[in-house]
Amino acid sequence: MHASPAGTTPEGARSEREASRWVRSMFGRVAHSYDFANHLLSANIDRYWRRRTVARVRDVLLRSDSRVLDLACGTADLLIALECEAGRRLIGSDFCHPMLTRARTKLQRGRLQSALVESDALELPFRDATLDLITIAFGFRNLANYRAGLAEMRRVLKPGGMVAILEFTQPPNRGFAALYNWYTRTLLPVVGGAVSGAPDAYTYLPESVRKFPNAPELAAMMMDAGFSNVEWEYLTFGIAALHLARIEK
Repeated sequence: MHASPAGTTPEGARSEREASRWVRSMFGRVAHSYDFANHLLSANIDRYWRRRTVARVRDVLLRSDSRVLDLACGTADLLIALECEAGRRLIGSDFCHPMLTRARTKLQRGRLQSALVESDALELPFRDATLDLITIAFGFRNLANYRAGLAEMRRVLKPGGMVAILEFTQPPNRGFAALYNWYTRTLLPVVGGAVSGAPDAYTYLPESVRKFPNAPELAAMMMDAGFSNVEWEYLTFGIAALHLARIEK
């Protein structure tokens, strides 16, 4: 296992505050093309990953009294899938205003009711032990401090509460990992940069995956943070991993 960084490390960022500021600015610049680029670059496989996440949290989601937060919700793809399954109002949170603007438009277009909150994942505006489920899709690796993010999620979850982290990871098969890394180093920055007009964003994003803890390391971090029943599954040859955990009652 390699030594895990404290959090995301964009080039030139010298502190957690600078890293957070860079990430917020970067996502603001790509918000207009984020959905199209994601679906194009993943060949729409990202839709399956979100459906799988919804299926794995369905037991909590379908409880009429459960309070659900989709953290780092971005343009609300996962939040929309969750609300469609639950059939009721949920909560989405993100610290990037342009992303939330896109999310609000999509929710209104679909006549959905979920609330949107502009807030930092490291300083959530919720009281201790008030949420039953937290999901986060492809946002966790962009946090300026991973352990602080896990601690904050644990703080706001009720005893018995559940967290689901869907995130890119390094494929465990070396041959496939080499092919995947070639794709992310060569084609992804070119195509993503052309679509978004922000080539630095699509250079940062694959680099952030390579620096991010692998699936077993993330599971260990979650256990260290006080989560129990930690499990994960690889998706699509290990391009992504879905981690699930609970807070003991």
